[in-house]
Amino acid sequence: MAIKDMDWGDLRYVLETVRHSGLSGAARALGVNHATVARRIAAAEATLGVSLFDRRPTGYVPTEAGLDAARTAEAFEAHGATLSRAIAARDASVSGPLTVTAPALMIQTVLAPILGAFVAQYPEVELTVLGANAPLNLAHREADVAIRISDTPDPDLVGRRVAAQSSAVYASHSVLEALAADPEKELGWLRFLHWEPPNKAVRAAYPNTRVVMNLDDMVAMIGAVRAGLGATRMACFLGDTDPLLGRVPGLPLFPYPSVWVLTHADLKNVPRIATFTRFVSDALRRQRGAFVGEASQGQE
Repeated sequence: MAIKDMDWGDLRYVLETVRHSGLSGAARALGVNHATVARRIAAAEATLGVSLFDRRPTGYVPTEAGLDAARTAEAFEAHGATLSRAIAARDASVSGPLTVTAPALMIQTVLAPILGAFVAQYPEVELTVLGANAPLNLAHREADVAIRISDTPDPDLVGRRVAAQSSAVYASHSVLEALAADPEKELGWLRFLHWEPPNKAVRAAYPNTRVVMNLDDMVAMIGAVRAGLGATRMACFLGDTDPLLGRVPGLPLFPYPSVWVLTHADLKNVPRIATFTRFVSDALRRQRGAFVGEASQGQE
């Protein structure tokens, strides 16, 4: 079989297997099963007439030819993304597909009404919203616009810092009532794995603070706080809008990463993207008080 007869889509399976160091990771990334990945790799090898991977007990290990094939596939991917952005940039109407990525909890608490108002005003835009915590690659058109919480947004993206943020320490009303009845009571602390343990301000106000649980997901964290398992620090726009939570008294506000609305430089002038980023940025700016903790529950 000649290389000209090759299904170039097979190279994508080679690339993802190299990227993810095996079939399992490639299958997850591509949304297929192991057998499909193995079959597409075998098809590429049959066309090229070489082995692209050594099949070892520990998994698929790329050969030199496999690494060459992966580099070629990566170049195709980059060129395809460049072409996609160039074509999108010629679109002159506020219509067509638009993919936005944002943290799921931000969609739930702040963004959903804003997105609803946008689609009502621009019904010809086909909006897709991805509640992704992991950052998507805008250069590869995984999304057109990213709403991100960060102090160091991707330097390859352009956009607006729409709001500074603060965080506070929150607990359930039952925990707050127990603390009010006995200020010396032990304060159970729910530690988010990506953050430091309770800081000096917390320990100074509540010397009997003790870490009772570690969690790695903010949805799970909020559930644990609501259940009265302990207190934790979270962004004010989350804690202040939750009727089941209140601020732990005697503690200051803490700094928290800012909110950004970002897109790829090649797409910033596409009408539907420029319109969306302006619309959302203006709406989020109008809620700046909530982000910095000014819309509090009267507890500082």
